[in-house]
Amino acid sequence: MTTSAERIQHAVERLTPDLVSLRRDLHAYPELSWQEERTTDVVASWLDKASIGHTRLGDSGLTADVGPEDAPLVCLRADLDALPLEDTTKDPWRSTVPGVAHACGHDVHVSALVGAALALAEVHAETPLPNRVRLLFQPAEEVMPGGALQVMAAGALRGVTRIFALHCDPSLDVGRVGLREGPITGASDRITIALSGRGGHTSRPHLTEDLTYALGSLITQLPAALSRRFDPRAGASLVWGQVRSGVAANVIPASGELSGTLRMLDANAWHQAEHLVRGLISDIVKPYGVSADVHYTRGVPPVVNDFGSTQLLRQAVADALGPAAVATTMQSLGGEDFAWYVESIPGAMGRLGTRTPDGPTYDLHQGNLRVDEAAIGVGARVMACAAIQP
Repeated sequence: MTTSAERIQHAVERLTPDLVSLRRDLHAYPELSWQEERTTDVVASWLDKASIGHTRLGDSGLTADVGPEDAPLVCLRADLDALPLEDTTKDPWRSTVPGVAHACGHDVHVSALVGAALALAEVHAETPLPNRVRLLFQPAEEVMPGGALQVMAAGALRGVTRIFALHCDPSLDVGRVGLREGPITGASDRITIALSGRGGHTSRPHLTEDLTYALGSLITQLPAALSRRFDPRAGASLVWGQVRSGVAANVIPASGELSGTLRMLDANAWHQAEHLVRGLISDIVKPYGVSADVHYTRGVPPVVNDFGSTQLLRQAVADALGPAAVATTMQSLGGEDFAWYVESIPGAMGRLGTRTPDGPTYDLHQGNLRVDEAAIGVGARVMACAAIQP
């Protein structure tokens, strides 16, 4: 007797050439966060061809349901948006939009979820699925605090009992899926500190409020202080990305700016972080007499995979690909707005291998990212199998 996993496999294998074409189309026409109108239209057209009803989430994003209306509701999520950087690959399907590229693999996520939707619809037409499956094509993952909050505010997850997602991992071979219980990604906040003070000549620093020295103190002392105020198990990491101050070697400037990101793996520490950071900044700059205007942008909490959902996803990978396809993955301090969902709904995110075995290892958020397109079918099968776990 043919199992549901085998029927999903057969459907995805038949669909894979078309899904690869879909991915290449999306890659050639990437859209930034909240602008994914064409991408949404393309997804809608694929669902229409399979007679899968769907609901738009404003100008971009949509949901679609497959399965019995009275069954438990399980959600599968993919993100739609691209990044504001140049595609430096030479592939025929490279981005045609200057300064915009699918450098995080969201085109793979979308194509895999379309494949899962079509395969599930085929299986359900023969035998009712054990769950009702909501396909969530979400806008704006790449901007803080992420489109997930608007999705939830719109009620798109009302009634959902469990949620799953996959994210491309170019350090993992195609055909494998990385899993981890507990925190798998980090909280991510953005900090910008604008300092102002009385500038002057570098020969008379005592007559100024030495803003440059204060900036230097913040650069070194704030990360050091946080390392002693947070529990080390929180995995907190403050890294500066931008410093701007001054125009001449002999002039103490009257203004300057420092920007960076604060990341951590512990949700409780994340909820306390802003208050602690503001207090430490005030203490550090006080001896120099400068004023500090702190812009603290809360981003996303950590993605915390719950035990039950992780086990179900592990079984889905085994059903779809075999037990050897399951890999243990490392924690990452990268931010992911899937975290908002799993704060209130049991769920798990896995890492979808996209590296060709013995091929080069790429990095996410780089213009030269290339993926092994076999990952599309792998992702479709795993997501579909996750949706039908009892």
